[in-house]
Amino acid sequence: MLKWNKKNKCYLLLVLCCFLSMSFGGTLVQAESDSDSYNYSYWGNTVGSPAPYQATALMDGNSLNVGIFNEPSDLHVTLDHHIYVLDSGNSRVVILDDQYKVLDIIDSFLKDGQQEIFSKPQGIFVTEDKHIYIADTGNKRVVHLNQNFELMKVVESPQSELLQENFEFLPVRIVVDNAKRIYVMATGVFDGFMEFNADGEFTTFIGANRVTIDPIEYLWKTLSTKEQRSQMVQFTPMEFTNLDINDEGFIYATNGQENDNIKKLNAQGNNILREEGYFLPSGDISYSSDVGPSRMIDIDVTNSEIYSALDSKRGRIFTYNGDGHLMYVFGGLGNQLGEFVAPVAIARVGDDFLVLDKALGEITIFRTTAYGRTLNEAVRSYYRGDEEAAYKLYNETINMNANLEFAYSGIGKSLIRQGDYDGAMTYFKESIDQKGYSKAFLLHRKEVLRGYFPIIMTCIVLLVFITFIWSKVRKTKGGRKIVNME
Repeated sequence: MLKWNKKNKCYLLLVLCCFLSMSFGGTLVQAESDSDSYNYSYWGNTVGSPAPYQATALMDGNSLNVGIFNEPSDLHVTLDHHIYVLDSGNSRVVILDDQYKVLDIIDSFLKDGQQEIFSKPQGIFVTEDKHIYIADTGNKRVVHLNQNFELMKVVESPQSELLQENFEFLPVRIVVDNAKRIYVMATGVFDGFMEFNADGEFTTFIGANRVTIDPIEYLWKTLSTKEQRSQMVQFTPMEFTNLDINDEGFIYATNGQENDNIKKLNAQGNNILREEGYFLPSGDISYSSDVGPSRMIDIDVTNSEIYSALDSKRGRIFTYNGDGHLMYVFGGLGNQLGEFVAPVAIARVGDDFLVLDKALGEITIFRTTAYGRTLNEAVRSYYRGDEEAAYKLYNETINMNANLEFAYSGIGKSLIRQGDYDGAMTYFKESIDQKGYSKAFLLHRKEVLRGYFPIIMTCIVLLVFITFIWSKVRKTKGGRKIVNME
């Protein structure tokens, strides 16, 4: 019999700790060091990955000869790769070209013949025709300038029955769709984004977060007196933290809710984000309990193929494909090149990435590695419907990173489109894509049945014919026997 002495108890305690750390990795396991590249397997394990991006340079106000950036808060990149840096502390916009050279600075505009300046602006958006929309937070307004920096309109605090009497308009982020509708994220607004028409008139709210109710707390409120309920925390929807808009007019938004960090809103404000990945697109799934889950504070999307979100807690950029599969992670907090102190905004310049650090007043430039370029192009090829290119590029990606399980699924989807259902089943099995495997299996079975259909039908016809002849013969023989008996 085993004696439970002190030594054996220590061994048992050690085994239990190991078991708990594996079972509850979501609260006890630190994924990787901030500077390492990684991904997550189907089973939720952290797996190594080649670096998709490498930091190559830093920019600040001094290096651009425009003076020190003071708590910059936002970035915007246009289709021609012009970069608009919102230098909030200096109440100005610095415009760079695609070679990171200064083109212009906007620090004021004329209104009714008078010079007006910005006050701690927090958000900026630029349309295809270079019209500039600035969330002029300190002045409680949205300023719309044309391509010549001339004032088009000012959107100030709206009057509406949907707003409380003491409502204070503090816009902090802004996007504009192709119909010139303006969507504003404002401080203290829990009903979603504020929508204004092309004339700057407030119309409605869109995309409010659902309230998360704790059943136990709800029960206590039900049983409590009115005075006790007044002292309890109210059930209030979570505020959004940022937004972006793609070419099709869908709004991608981030908020501070755990496991519900990213949304894709249609015109009705419904979340239509595809979530077919192994885990919800919400950042790290393994994290230390003292830091907690990711908190996304910015998002960048140019189309429905790829989008990236910035985690303020760890300074990491998480990139997902249109189906919600995690493609890669890079960045981190620290004082080395490629790390940040207080990252607040991200933007793409082609395939390159810009990350804005509010505390340091710096912009870090990230360029794709061979691995990152191959994976990006593989995903884009698939969504463009170029199956042959997607198949080739996904195979190249796997050769560089055999741990990227969703790439096997990408190959399977490409093979389905090419009609190779049997081959697709093999890759879906490798990626543990049950939905894809079931689809490929059904199509394969249908193809097999279609191939054998002529033979099967011939056999059925022959069987029916033989059965018919046999029955006739039996009847004929049976009739003769009766006659002979008589």
